[in-house]
Order: sequence, then C-alpha cells, then structure tokens
Amino acid sequence: MRSIRKLEIRALLPRRAAGTHKGDAGHLLIVAGSPGKGGAAVLAARGALRGGAGLVTVAAPAAVQPQIALALPEAMTLMLGSPSEAARQELVRGRKGYVIGPGLGQGKEAGALLRWLLRNAAVPAVLDADALNLLAPIQRVLRRSGPEPVLTPHPGEMARLLGCSTTAVQADRAAAALRLASLAGSVVVLKGSGTLVATPDGRLVRNSTGGPLLATGGTGDVLAGLLGALLVQGLAPFDAARCAVWLHGAAGDRLARRIGDAGLLASELADELPPIRRALLA
Repeated sequence: MRSIRKLEIRALLPRRAAGTHKGDAGHLLIVAGSPGKGGAAVLAARGALRGGAGLVTVAAPAAVQPQIALALPEAMTLMLGSPSEAARQELVRGRKGYVIGPGLGQGKEAGALLRWLLRNAAVPAVLDADALNLLAPIQRVLRRSGPEPVLTPHPGEMARLLGCSTTAVQADRAAAALRLASLAGSVVVLKGSGTLVATPDGRLVRNSTGGPLLATGGTGDVLAGLLGALLVQGLAPFDAARCAVWLHGAAGDRLARRIGDAGLLASELADELPPIRRALLA
C-alpha cells in the first residue's frame, strides 16, 4: 500500500483561470442538519466553500435554516420537507454534485430522500454520517444513476455497514475498506489515523497527513464538504477523495504547529484550507 504524495495532489488540484466565475467552480447541494445538529450542516458548507465550490446550497429542515443563514451567509438554503417529486427535482436542479448525511438524522423521510437521490440524481455524491447509517448494513450493490458515490465512514460506521465489530475493522483496516468498496461499488474513505481510500477495482492508498488534533467533533463534516467541493470542480471520485483527505490532514498539521494537539474548532480547520491550497500551488 502506498502513501498519498504531495506532488500527486498538486497535479490533481483544480486551478482557476483568470476569468473563472462562480458557475465554473460548481454548485454543490448539501443535504444536512436537523434540530440540535444544525452545526454539522454549517461545517459541511464551510468546508465546501473553503474548498473552492463556487456555490453551495444547503437543504435542511425549516427549523435549522435560520442557524445556517446566520452562521454562514455565503451559503444558500432550501427547506427540506415535501416528499413530492417536484420538490425533490428542485433540490437537484442545476447542482453538479451533492453531499448527504451530516447531522441529517435517520428518520423515514431521510431514508426515502437518500434512495431517491441515488436513483435519480446523475451527479457525483458524498455519503457521510447518517446517510451511511441509513444504508447499513450494505448487502448488495447500491442502485444509482450517477458516478460511484464516495462513502466516508469512521470505524464505527464501517462496522455497521459491514455487519461486524469496530474491533474487527480496526484489526485490518485495509481489508475492511477494500471489502466495502467492492460490495458498494463505490470509492470508500475509511477515516482515522492513516485514513485509507479504496476503490471497487482494488486500488488502495493511505494518507500520511493529519494527527490527533483532528480528533474533535465536526472535522468529518468539514471533510465531507471539501470532498463535495472537489467533485463539483470536476475531479473524479478517487482523485477527489485523495485530494480531500490530504488537504484536510495538511490543514490540521499546519494548525497543530500553532496550537498543539488539542483544542481545535472544526471551523478553524475549514478556514485553513485556502492557505494550504496556496502553499501547495506556489
């Protein structure tokens, strides 16, 4: 298994021409948030905007929309609620990709929307957090219309997806990542120390950036948003996953040199992404 290299990320990272406008940088839909967990939606959207997405729309329950608008006025919002075909079509109209799951909850409506998106939205996708729990356990290939989605489980979510224990996942992380990628027909990002990226055809790489400073709530939401941003900027799922985990970890490393190994706010991690990009492309 090889490690992700800085030079490969530099080669993959989307550049902006002098005349680039926001439409060129992609419009990302983020389906996230629920009462008490609106911060997850905010952090995913912040990660997406700091990751270079031109436009971000957050679809969230009505009770959560004011929190998102106040915390991040740069993001647009849509109300989740109606299960009608017209309302669902409105969610995806004009979007180049979507992220679903951060703080979403695991209710019946969330599960129905996830299934609809997979079958009808023919754009790149990131499935994170509650979206993964709604899928667990994975026993057959996901039915979908678009490119293979990227699944971003932590070890506990991976265990639920595979129907095994977290201890078993951690005992052989590489085997777990490759197994889920094969079962789901999807790119898999197994988070944790030495995050792994696996593909259905058996490719596997390990991330060498990041450290214990990232062990705090919300950093996974930032990663999901960043990954979605790279997808709507045109990167293929495996390339976007490699770039996202490396940049996310490198931002953590840069912050650790200033503040140490604890005390990070996830929003600070998102805000460190542009300087990491600038340094990488210098």
